[in-house]
Amino acid sequence: KMAAGGGWPAVCGKFRAARTLSAVESLKDPETEPYRSKYSARALLQEVKQLLSAAEEGGEERVLAVRRAVLEYELGVNHADTEELSAGEEHLQRCTQLLEPHRLSPDCVSLYIQAQNNLGILWSRRDEIETAQTYLESAEALYNQYMKEDGNPPLDPSEHFMAEEEKLTDQERSKRFEKAYTHTLYYLAQVYQHLDMIEKAAQYCHTTLKRQLEYCGYYPVEWARNAATLSQYYLSKECFMEARHCLAAASVIFSQAGNMPSAEDNETEQDQHDLPERKAEIARCWIKYCLNLLQSARKLLEDNIGELDPDRQLELKAQRKKEEDEKEKGRKKAVLFGTSDICDSVLAMEEKVSSVYPLDFQEAREIFLVGQNYVQEAKEFFQVDGYVTDHIEIVQDHSALFKVLAFFEEDYERRCKMHKRRIDMLEPIYADLNPQYYLLICRQLQCELADTYYEMMDLKVAIGNRLEKLDSHTVKKINSLAQFAIKYYELFLDSLRNPDKVFPEKLEEDVLRPAMVAKFHIARLYGKLITSDGKKQLENMQTSLEYYTFLVDYCEKYPDAVPAIETELELSKEMVTLLPTSMERLRAKLSPCV
Repeated sequence: KMAAGGGWPAVCGKFRAARTLSAVESLKDPETEPYRSKYSARALLQEVKQLLSAAEEGGEERVLAVRRAVLEYELGVNHADTEELSAGEEHLQRCTQLLEPHRLSPDCVSLYIQAQNNLGILWSRRDEIETAQTYLESAEALYNQYMKEDGNPPLDPSEHFMAEEEKLTDQERSKRFEKAYTHTLYYLAQVYQHLDMIEKAAQYCHTTLKRQLEYCGYYPVEWARNAATLSQYYLSKECFMEARHCLAAASVIFSQAGNMPSAEDNETEQDQHDLPERKAEIARCWIKYCLNLLQSARKLLEDNIGELDPDRQLELKAQRKKEEDEKEKGRKKAVLFGTSDICDSVLAMEEKVSSVYPLDFQEAREIFLVGQNYVQEAKEFFQVDGYVTDHIEIVQDHSALFKVLAFFEEDYERRCKMHKRRIDMLEPIYADLNPQYYLLICRQLQCELADTYYEMMDLKVAIGNRLEKLDSHTVKKINSLAQFAIKYYELFLDSLRNPDKVFPEKLEEDVLRPAMVAKFHIARLYGKLITSDGKKQLENMQTSLEYYTFLVDYCEKYPDAVPAIETELELSKEMVTLLPTSMERLRAKLSPCV
């Protein structure tokens, strides 16, 4: 019943040609005319629209309305693709108006949801996130209502321009409908993230990833990246089992990239080119996993002076034995990704590293070694030349892995060696950095190097205290470590001076605590220097007193600084009253009696 020109098959042919132009041909458009195929597709869609209007006399009202809605939808997406958002919005609105009365029927529901998805995307491109949210949430509600009330695989929008014999199977219909709904959830996850509804965003991201695997609709590289990002959310919540699961899945799916003929495998040349970088990014997420797991365990195990508390250790080990048997079973089901063959690979990947808190050196070392392997892998791509900041961050994480492993080590000598490894990796990096361009990183490294030397000095003093008599070698070692610590703290404090080398009157909030801790530690370090020369000792005490006094005076002048350094302030006040007396005594001992 179609107007002249080949009837209905010709109309369907035009419609199909428009879709091919849009989806396939447009990928080959030259940079000078990026929308050439999109414009040709638009012209064909307009022609189909004319032919439909011409046929309206005899056609069935409902069928025509739905076909017109399909065209409005295609035109809406077409205009949005060519950056003409207002026109795109008009077409998409017209599509939903035409479908409104029939939106829950099998021939309309999929199209209606896809139109709302696209309105959601369109509004988020305008940065109107709340408006986008209403469209997407309404699409989500419609899907759920349809599945509850009908549930049969609905028609795919393209079927409205197909001959009877070309219609899709139920299986294919279902797959396409579920894919449209997965898109709804994917965009909602992004909307919630924009609105800082982080928990909801994570939940939707998780569901999206799960569905993409279920329906085999994903690009391996993008999927792996999203799963790795989600793992970082679970880390922030200390959900280590879920974090590990996401990372294991990311690693497994990533390994399919480049050798997987999936339906969606049109990842571009660019993606293939980026593979080494993406792989290194996932390695960095694994480093964070190992580091966070070790650091959280340290928090549970440390006493009030930061040492491992053996009673707490026994208590936690007993508690863990009891929980282990109950917990694993319950939580596993909730998060599992994918089909059985994927699950097996993911489980194998998970078994390489624990997801429970390490409670002794042996357990900590196993996690440390996994982290260290990923450090090597990440450094292969993120090399100093070309990726300075990334490279340094990875080395800082490596150093942090050694630092937290040292906490679990009981032997002081071996603990010292671990800190020495940190010095050896950080010093060469620091030496090569230009503070003019990398001031912030320089400061971080100065503080970390100073803290590490300080820690080593404390360990050497503890080792010395166990000896009958301090030998000259240990004295030399203690003094040299203290001098290095002082050197790096002073470098950090100097970096706060203005171009005229004047130290700031009032410290900025971000450097307040580090600067005060540096002053406090320098005061302590001068007190630890060992010398048999009485005069030198008096000088050191005087310097020490000056640094303690700085802290006390500063806090009197700026009381709002107190909360940042309460413990250090208390000790400094004590020292400011005690030191002068000790110095008097030493002076008396030095000056011969008159």
